[in-house]
Amino acid sequence: MTPAFAPLSPNQQILPLTAETNSRGHLVIGGCDVVELVAQFGSPLYILDEITFRTACRQYVDTFQHSYGGDTLVLYASKAWNSLATCALAHSEGLGIDVASGGELYTALAAGVPASKIYFHGNNKSPQELLYALEVNCTIVADNWLELERLAAYAEEHDLGMPPRVMLRLTPGIECHTHEYIRTGHLDSKFGFDPQQFPELLRFARAHPELDWVGLHAHIGSQIFEQQPHLDLCIVLVEWLQAAREAMLPMRELNVGGGLGIRYIETDNPPAIAPWSKAISHHLSHACRDRNLALPKLICEPGRSIVGPAAVTAYTVGSRKTIPGLRTYIAVDGGMSDNPRPITYQAQYTALCANRMTAAATDTVCIAGKHCESGDILLPAATLPPLQPNDILVIASTGAYNYSMASNYNRLTRPAAVLVCEGEANLILQRETYADLTAHDVLPLRLTLTT
Repeated sequence: MTPAFAPLSPNQQILPLTAETNSRGHLVIGGCDVVELVAQFGSPLYILDEITFRTACRQYVDTFQHSYGGDTLVLYASKAWNSLATCALAHSEGLGIDVASGGELYTALAAGVPASKIYFHGNNKSPQELLYALEVNCTIVADNWLELERLAAYAEEHDLGMPPRVMLRLTPGIECHTHEYIRTGHLDSKFGFDPQQFPELLRFARAHPELDWVGLHAHIGSQIFEQQPHLDLCIVLVEWLQAAREAMLPMRELNVGGGLGIRYIETDNPPAIAPWSKAISHHLSHACRDRNLALPKLICEPGRSIVGPAAVTAYTVGSRKTIPGLRTYIAVDGGMSDNPRPITYQAQYTALCANRMTAAATDTVCIAGKHCESGDILLPAATLPPLQPNDILVIASTGAYNYSMASNYNRLTRPAAVLVCEGEANLILQRETYADLTAHDVLPLRLTLTT
């Protein structure tokens, strides 16, 4: 059955597009009662809404195709949530995959994504990762001189059948308002070549025709609400492209990165996917035409704005601690091991009580995780109905960088994940077991000896 798609922009929604409240006052996502999902699959539980994910993919693909005038390719930035299911979903909507490690590359290939639609990023790819990328013939986004030297050497040493596809990543020197840890476009960044080295890069490229120099890439950061920095980036990329073509390097692809923000709390106001994509398309095409340049293939790599709003995390409420005149702590059965963003980036979220959606929100409480860490706070101040043990607390917009950054801190098992659509729930990640936690431990024989 083909799902019906909502006309809304997913990245502007706090809850997935299919969210509703049923007659029991329970939160329903993808036609599935969240309370029943927790009863069946346990908690913490990642719940991924297929329609929200697909809608975002389609809005990117359709807008770029209808607005640009040349070839386009949308890549799903899988570091946001890399799994067999998310890669397969993106591929089924016509997207390629952006990967940042050998493991992400392996997962994308295992999900059925052809290597021709996989682009491999990273500022310190290992020799093994580079050889793997060359073996499968995906596009390599080169980030530094060591990588270029290795690629040139590998291309000479190995019979690869065809020249490896290589893009050059440069730092554009564009500032934007986001957390400093996820700001990548300014010059003081570990990512990309210094643009002052561009003439030297072009000389290197001309000296190594055994590599297929397909294009240029830049990325300015993540969780960005401003449109102008992305438009400025288009101009910078086109200027570099013009210089490359004047140097007799017929580069044919420009990757403008991603970074479009999403709505985590009510006051967030990101641009919608379609107008953002349209503005990028028009700005890039006009910049090329102003310089009499044939249009390059336009590539964009959104991640958070596709998967972030499509998922929620469901927890079971546990203990309560009230400090008179100060605050009340409500503890849940997860925390920083399944969502490290609050402790890492001071990220903000929206919470609600999934089993009492119609109850009045009268209490302001601090939602704490269960880890042995004072900073394990998911929401410092959430206004909710009075919570009781065994209530189901849902935190919205947790599809991006939650599972992908999850850990086993305190030896907690990582959560399960389900994909929901039209009343059907499919397990896409099994919950880890205690046995999984020790599966790769090795106990030296001398430590097993007893006196």
